[in-house]
Amino acid sequence: MISPVEPVADHMESAWRRFGQLAIEGLAVAHRADRSRQSDIDRAPDEADTSPRPGAASNDALGHSVEEARRDFAASLSLPNAFAAIAANARLDFDSATLLAVAVSCELDGRLSRLVGYVQDDVNRQRLTLQTIDRLMRDQGASVADVIGMDAALRRAAFVEIVEDGPWAQHTLVVHPGVIWAMVGDNATDPLLPPSMMIVTDDAPHTGDDESDEDFGDDLVVVTGDDLIRRRSQAVRLATADRFLVCGQPTDPAVWDALVRESTLSGMGILIELDGPLSADARRVIARSRHIAWALSSRKELAISEMPNCSWREVYAPSTEPDAAEWDAAVGPVDPHGHRLSAEQLDLVSRVYRAHPGDLDSAVRRLMAGPLEQLAQRIRPTRGWDDIVLSKDRLTHLRSIVDRYRFASTVYDQWGFSAQPSRGLVALFSGPSGTGKTLAAEIVAGELGLDVFKLNLSAVVSKYIGETEKNLEQIFDAAGSGNVVLFFDEADSLFGKRSEVKDARDRYANIEVSYLLQRLERYDGVVLLATNFEKNVDEAFLRRIHARIEFPVPGADERRQIWTRNFPCSAPVDEIDFGFLATQFEMPGGAIRNAAIHSAFLAAADAQPISMRHAVQAVAREYRKMGRLLKPDQFGKYFSLAEGVE
Repeated sequence: MISPVEPVADHMESAWRRFGQLAIEGLAVAHRADRSRQSDIDRAPDEADTSPRPGAASNDALGHSVEEARRDFAASLSLPNAFAAIAANARLDFDSATLLAVAVSCELDGRLSRLVGYVQDDVNRQRLTLQTIDRLMRDQGASVADVIGMDAALRRAAFVEIVEDGPWAQHTLVVHPGVIWAMVGDNATDPLLPPSMMIVTDDAPHTGDDESDEDFGDDLVVVTGDDLIRRRSQAVRLATADRFLVCGQPTDPAVWDALVRESTLSGMGILIELDGPLSADARRVIARSRHIAWALSSRKELAISEMPNCSWREVYAPSTEPDAAEWDAAVGPVDPHGHRLSAEQLDLVSRVYRAHPGDLDSAVRRLMAGPLEQLAQRIRPTRGWDDIVLSKDRLTHLRSIVDRYRFASTVYDQWGFSAQPSRGLVALFSGPSGTGKTLAAEIVAGELGLDVFKLNLSAVVSKYIGETEKNLEQIFDAAGSGNVVLFFDEADSLFGKRSEVKDARDRYANIEVSYLLQRLERYDGVVLLATNFEKNVDEAFLRRIHARIEFPVPGADERRQIWTRNFPCSAPVDEIDFGFLATQFEMPGGAIRNAAIHSAFLAAADAQPISMRHAVQAVAREYRKMGRLLKPDQFGKYFSLAEGVE
């Protein structure tokens, strides 16, 4: 496990800087001696100076100081301080650590960088070249390839890069600024990191029996499953780090370097949350940077050919629903109102809930803002049980749909009943137009605190082969990521009976129906189907329906209730005979509502209260719209009021 270590005593913290300073000074003294010897070689033999050179004793003292500083530096690497923590996180050996100490010391001290220019005989080259690094490493019994080669620890940690300018010996070592800032105590994150990146901590209590406490010795943990939050939780428990940088898969190599560098400096692992296959860059970085605790999160299993060249362990994270403690942590001690959210959905709702304090239903509705509205019409429920008129047994049946959704967790999770093939709920509303099917869907959704998304068939159904299924898949996927009621009006147009295959069109029409059958079985949410022609619906769908409610044309008593409920108490009504209207005119609830509203507009145009005259004229207009004849015996004494209606 990699982890950051807090700095302690000043002398331990400065051991690396003192060593870096003396190492450069030692190189400068050695370079001066080399130049002096070269001058002696260039002289004539009789001109050679064999007397002791001034400063020889001080050179020996400097050598002793360098060795003493090297020992102190080596000792500091086993003690708690910032440099030691970074070196340990990057898994630097002593030679690599000494090079990092020297290079960073030069970056921090202008005098040392000028000495480097002197050593390299070029005042413009004030950073270490490969030739100088080679000389420094040979003095320690190491090689330049060991400390700065393509697969060296400093390169794997993205701490340094080699700027290629001129011959190989003149290539320059550059320490990334983020490393230098970390050395001087700045813990700000790298600006190249993905803006959406977050830091996740493994706060779950670990026990001796917890499999996450075992050391599996794997370089990589891969977690699959449908729920993002469950995958994330499982990953941080199983991978060998306490904190993780969590983000999507980068596409820029510079961003990969920033992630690796930040992870190494901070001691955090990296969790990549995938929405597709693992890229070649990702495979290369993961296989190369084995000093990091890596984890991958993917909804689907990754192809074996996509896996990095390292040891890995794969686990599945079940999509269990949040428990009471998770609800309380997310939105506080509130009544969930029967909302069946996944852990991922609850995480999103918890963010929205802060903007809608105390209104959990509104926060849940915000889940589907945008994605589904392109293919479906959003209906925000505003009406309740008092707005619908149904017989007692049908009303009870409608309420049972609400109960089945609300208590699914009790039946499936607590009592152990099988939820195969899914926990979804499918209900069919059948009956003539205007009998309350859409209203019933709105009431059910409103009682559950959900929004209704009524499918726009013109946007869903396509003449091109395969496009309809593609659109439907988008709808079910989008609806599955939120908590909504899917409402298929005129369902027989999509769920129609399969026919004998006579040509290619029949074959593809049957494929669409078969696809819908399979998709309905896998959907965990609420699907309401409405049709005027139940006989046209394929029998295979009927077998998968959990509730079937028929909405007949209302009887006289029901029509009277509908008439009275469609006139608000605040409306100016002048002696309308609702009993006559309900008895004489067999109209569905939708037509009655239209007539009530039209009568109000007629009265407003006359600047009068709504009277029987206005109501009769509105009914006559509805009859004309429905293609019915205006019969004198039906209208009775009001027939003269209806005759002139167009």
